[in-house]
Amino acid sequence: MNSSHRRGTAGAGAAMFFVGTLTAVSATISGYPVFGGQAARYAVAALVLLAVARFTGRPARRPSARDWLLLAALAATGLVAFNVCIVAATADTSPATIGTVIATVPIVLALAGPLLEGRRPAPAIIVSACVVAAGAGLASGFGGGSARGLLLSLGALAGEVCFSLLAVPLLPRIGPLRVSAYSAALAAPMLLAAGLVTDGTAALRVPTAAELAGFAYLSAVVTTIAFLLWYDAIGRLGADRAGLFAGLIPVSAVITTVVLGIDRPGPADLAGAALVAAGVVLGLRSRVAPREPAVPEPVTCEAAPIGIARGSA
Repeated sequence: MNSSHRRGTAGAGAAMFFVGTLTAVSATISGYPVFGGQAARYAVAALVLLAVARFTGRPARRPSARDWLLLAALAATGLVAFNVCIVAATADTSPATIGTVIATVPIVLALAGPLLEGRRPAPAIIVSACVVAAGAGLASGFGGGSARGLLLSLGALAGEVCFSLLAVPLLPRIGPLRVSAYSAALAAPMLLAAGLVTDGTAALRVPTAAELAGFAYLSAVVTTIAFLLWYDAIGRLGADRAGLFAGLIPVSAVITTVVLGIDRPGPADLAGAALVAAGVVLGLRSRVAPREPAVPEPVTCEAAPIGIARGSA
C-alpha cells in the first residue's frame, strides 16, 4: 500500500467514524426544527470551506455549467433528499431498519463505482462489501417496519450512494475542497425551503447553548472535516474501496453512545463490529488496479470568486 492509499484509508475511516457520531450528538438538537437546523449546519460548513478555498492560494478550475449541474444534483440527492427520506422514514419504521438499508451502501458502491470509472467491479471487493454490509446490519439491529418506511429507507440509500458517485467526475476537475464547499452551499437553501414548507417561520430560531454546541460539532466535524476526508479518500481509493468504510457508521454510533454513557454494546454490536473490520481488511488486501489520486489539474486562471458560491447559498 503506497502513501496515497494509506492517506485515503485513514481519511475514509476517520470520515465515516465522524459521521457515525452524528446519532449520539443529534440528541442535543432533537428539539430544533430538523430542516432549518440542517440548513444552518450546511451554511456554516459552506462558509468555512469557501473561506479555506479562498485563502489556500491554490489555482483551481472554474466549474463549468456541467460541473454546476452535477453539484446541484449531488446537493439535491446526497444531502437534501437523504435528510428528507431519513426524517420521513422515522415515522414509519425503526432506526434499525433505516440503518440496515443504508448499510448496503458498500455493496452498491462496489458495483457502481468501478463501472462509473470505466473499470470492472472486483469480485473480492464485492465479497468484502457484503461482509461489511452484514456486519453493519447486525450492529444496527436489522429491525422492521412498514412498506412505506422501507421505500423511504431505500430513498435514503439512493441519496447516500449519489453523495459519493456524483462526486467522482467532479473530483479530478475541482478537487475535494471545492466539491465539499459548493455542495454544502447549494444544499443550504434547498433545506431551508423544505423547512419553510414543513415548519413555516418556525424553521429557524435562536438555539439554546446545548443546541449551539451540537450544531457547532455537526458543522465543523461531521460536515466540514468529514466531507473533505471522504472526497479525498474517494479520489485516492476509488468509490468501491472507500465505500467499505461506510460500514463503520453504525459501529462508530455504538462506540459514541458508550463513551457518552448513553448505552452499552451487546453481543450483536460486537459481532457486527468484528464483521465490518474483517470486511474492510479483506477489501483493502484485494488486488485492484492502482489509482492516481484525483487532484485538480494545474491551471493558470484565477480561482473562481468566492462570491459566486456564496451567492448560491
